[in-house]
Amino acid sequence: MLKQRIATAAVMLAVFLSALFLLPTSLFAAPVAAVVAAGAYEWAVLVGVRGAAGLVLSGTCAGLFAATIWGWQAVDPSHTGLVVVYALASVFWILVVPFWLSRGFTIRSKALALAIGLVVVVPAGLSVVSFHSIAPQTLLMLLVLIWGADTSAYFIGRAFGRHKLAPAISPGKTWEGVAGAQVATLVYAVACVVISPSLQTMVQGGNWAPFLGVASLLCAISIVGDLFESLIKRQAMVKDSGTLLPGHGGVLDRIDSITSTVPVAALLFYVLAGGA
Repeated sequence: MLKQRIATAAVMLAVFLSALFLLPTSLFAAPVAAVVAAGAYEWAVLVGVRGAAGLVLSGTCAGLFAATIWGWQAVDPSHTGLVVVYALASVFWILVVPFWLSRGFTIRSKALALAIGLVVVVPAGLSVVSFHSIAPQTLLMLLVLIWGADTSAYFIGRAFGRHKLAPAISPGKTWEGVAGAQVATLVYAVACVVISPSLQTMVQGGNWAPFLGVASLLCAISIVGDLFESLIKRQAMVKDSGTLLPGHGGVLDRIDSITSTVPVAALLFYVLAGGA
């Protein structure tokens, strides 16, 4: 199982890095569209919608993504339409989902469940492409922050975890893991400034506090995304969102933190860059 997991991870990483650095944004959007479609279908299955209806959600999400990127040609994160999308997604992840998690709500309406799936996967795909249009390195830096927070929370939680974060949702997660993720994120954020001349220009003096505050917020939102998918899987009584990725489960299992974090990061980038 471990060998299969490592092999799958190696292949995914090689494919991702190749696409990230070798493809222009217009072509990089193609594999992102495939991930959006697969994630939407897995969401439909998780909320009890299978067959044709699941395929309709998958096609709708991929179609909206494609129409925005290639039809509307909305890529720049300062595009008015995208700003609205990222703002709505941020409200969902920062306000709605934490309240949802605290109450453990179950989605009763299939129509509502499918609509939420659209909110989960489409803004995430669009924001990933937006960051790629800024610079592939910028997108990679953000994704490493998300992956690093998740990895740190896992290992520090296993080593020192005593106080459960959300035992009814994900018994393995602890407050110690959250603290470890936050510390690792702040260390990583400082390291990014040290090695990035562009960040050194932007982050000076009084700018350090908001910069580290944004990094800390993104870490927290990544945990919210992880917990949200865990809640949906627990309510569906499944361990993984799918079986597409050997040793790793489904697509949603690998992008749960990305779906919550990258749209929020895109909105913050717009605001901090002087767009609002």
